[in-house]
Amino acid sequence: MDSLLIRLYKKIVIERPVLSLTFLFLVVAFFAFHAQNFKLDASAESLVLENDEDLRYYRSIREVYGSDDFLIITYTPSDDLFSPSSLASLKSLRDELAQLERVGSVTTILDVPLLNSPKNKIFQLTNDAEIQTLETPGVDKELARKEFLESPIYQNNLVSLDGRTTALQVNFTRNEKFMSLLKERNQLREKKWASGLTPDESNRLTKVTRAFKDYHASVLDTEGQDIRAVRQIMNKYRNNAQLYLGGVRMITADMISFIEHDIAVFGFGVVCFLIVALTYFFRKLRWVALPMSCCLISVSVMVGFLGFLDWRVTVVSSNFISLLLIITMSLTIHLIVRYRILAAENPSADQQTLVFDTVRIMAKPCFYTAITTVVAFCSLVVSDIRPVIDFGWMMTVGIAFAFAINFIYFPSILTLLRLERTNPGHDSTQSFTLAVASFTQNNLKKILVLCSVLALLGVIGIFKLEVENRFIDNFKSSTEIYQGMELIDLQLGGTIPLDIVIDADADFYASLEELEESADLFDDPFAEEGETSDYTYWFNNEMLAKAEEIHDYLEQIPEVGKVLSIATGMKVFKQLNEGRMPEDYELAVLRKVAPENLKKTLINPYLSQDANQTRITMRLIESAPTLKRKALINQIKTFLVEDMNFSEANVHVTGMAVLYNNLLQSLYTSQILTLGVVFISILGMFIALFRSMYLAVLAIIPNLLAACLVLGLMGWLGIPLDIMTITIAAITVGIAVDHAIHYIHRFQVEFARYGQYMATVYACHGSIGKAIYYTALTVTFGFSILALSNFIPTIYFGVLTGFAMLVALMSNLTLLPALLMIFEPLGPETKEEMGLGS
Repeated sequence: MDSLLIRLYKKIVIERPVLSLTFLFLVVAFFAFHAQNFKLDASAESLVLENDEDLRYYRSIREVYGSDDFLIITYTPSDDLFSPSSLASLKSLRDELAQLERVGSVTTILDVPLLNSPKNKIFQLTNDAEIQTLETPGVDKELARKEFLESPIYQNNLVSLDGRTTALQVNFTRNEKFMSLLKERNQLREKKWASGLTPDESNRLTKVTRAFKDYHASVLDTEGQDIRAVRQIMNKYRNNAQLYLGGVRMITADMISFIEHDIAVFGFGVVCFLIVALTYFFRKLRWVALPMSCCLISVSVMVGFLGFLDWRVTVVSSNFISLLLIITMSLTIHLIVRYRILAAENPSADQQTLVFDTVRIMAKPCFYTAITTVVAFCSLVVSDIRPVIDFGWMMTVGIAFAFAINFIYFPSILTLLRLERTNPGHDSTQSFTLAVASFTQNNLKKILVLCSVLALLGVIGIFKLEVENRFIDNFKSSTEIYQGMELIDLQLGGTIPLDIVIDADADFYASLEELEESADLFDDPFAEEGETSDYTYWFNNEMLAKAEEIHDYLEQIPEVGKVLSIATGMKVFKQLNEGRMPEDYELAVLRKVAPENLKKTLINPYLSQDANQTRITMRLIESAPTLKRKALINQIKTFLVEDMNFSEANVHVTGMAVLYNNLLQSLYTSQILTLGVVFISILGMFIALFRSMYLAVLAIIPNLLAACLVLGLMGWLGIPLDIMTITIAAITVGIAVDHAIHYIHRFQVEFARYGQYMATVYACHGSIGKAIYYTALTVTFGFSILALSNFIPTIYFGVLTGFAMLVALMSNLTLLPALLMIFEPLGPETKEEMGLGS
């Protein structure tokens, strides 16, 4: 069977290269056409866990209390905030923003109700009452300033504590089509996971998922347009004020810009580097043009493939082009080096024979190196993080394309080119690799001791690894995301929202059922349609006092910024009621007759319609150096259950902070799973390839060292695991084992020739060692180009993976041959030692 495939390959690719190239270019043209459909996705949905129960609860709560999808603009005028010029500029800014097509409203200090400027009596707050705002003619600006600085709801929220900075909240109209598609898709998904779908429901899920993806892409485009329009308006006011933009939409839009930047810069940077490297390595135009065109074809096909399937690229997979270029180049370099060695050793061979022999000799090791790299990326799919899963599958498909294209395009083109005799000789690269072989020969024990010490340090560092990191630290301090989040953190009460939702207990509902049987419940003259009772769990003095105790406890936590709850409204009402809490019957009346804009500000965001569920919302200070989300969430839950005596089942902590924490906490498990999968899989492949468990274990040790050291270094330096860095170890092993495969494959061939381990080491270092050196440097510096990103995890990913590649290079050229010489896995030496290094 193998000989039949080889003959078929030779007949089609080697003997009919034009036919092969014609077929390949037709494939390339097809996918190049679909490259126009290549899309990016940096939405919040792309950065959450699959099947996260907290995500489902978060979405349900948003349906009740409204979305947190709005923009925040911080406004710090050069003049006094309450001066006529500053307020006029703020009004103009607000009005311009409100004119945007998809903006529903803009909330500013000009629009919110003023209850203490002058002070209103609590029972003057009826639907007929005229509540003043800053725009009310004759309003006392100094009293208003005092209220904004002292009001429980406005201070450190709408206005900074120093009174110099205010926030504008830009609220967008609800996209009903988007929410409808999202809701239907999620409901069908949940049913599929819970009990399965009927054939009709499965078809409907496919259609809805397709419709949602298409519509989501257009939504991201329009949101990007909205952000650009908002920034254009903001730019008109920057001469007289300092403005920053924040919010989920802005982060999404900027992340897409980062992805676009990274793809362009990484791709261009890697291409330039590869051209320089190939020129330095081979100093021939053909050995620059041929591998570069092979790389670009592989990338073009993959980009078109993603466009064809409408497979979106996220911030995690944004570096796939760079990685694919590097991996494709590694395969090509091995083919070039082997061809040049064969050409030097066989001066009488014709071009077709040299090309075919190159492919025949390198097919097996290249296939196994491609497969092991595929396994490394496939291991990422065991993660629960959707962008990491997609990244794994994308690279798997890309490497498959790269391998196929390499073994069609490279030999086809090379067969058509004129034969060029080359004599690799003892060039500087070979001198280096032979020097490494000599060092290894003379320092076997020292190498083992040093590697053991490094491995021990690596293991200690691994135990220092953490997953906690600040979202703000994902961005450079020069970006608006960082600057805006920092200002909102320091001046306006924090950034990332965290909500507590507390339900009424079962005893209350039992009592409510008994009360609803009484006719007395229908005597309320103020009752609105649909209301049956004034008997509520939360809107009474006893439970409001509890809510205030919780509120005050949360406010004293250093990592918590502004806290808003029903207790905030009650503090305001107490101010208006001479410091006295209204009685229960007064509260019931107040809740019914208060003006809508007052209820919208002080009651509705924190109390369900039946007042049997309360919501406490706070914002975490992301820039706080002591922020540990998991510990904070557990601390709050413990306080509510143990100190406040709420049932654990009735307490729910939700919000973007919880979803992000879940993502982070899953990273450690994902890291263990991915590493476990990749090592077991690669060990199995080594056994199949080398036909020896002994040799397979020796081969994987140097690559274990590389992974151990890079993770240990992260632990020692305090670099946390994130959605990018959890992929480093698996990718390191997947790419680094390529060196081991090529080295041992060549070692087996040369050992049969020399019969001496030392002579075989020198022979391998002088031949395959050069290819390993070239590919390792290419991979190392190729990854280092990722340091040009604006996204800090990508920078860490590039630099740390580059470091791991250097460790893998040296361990495969020192530790691996040392292990082979010490343990002699191929059996005893059979021939007298020959001239070493010759």
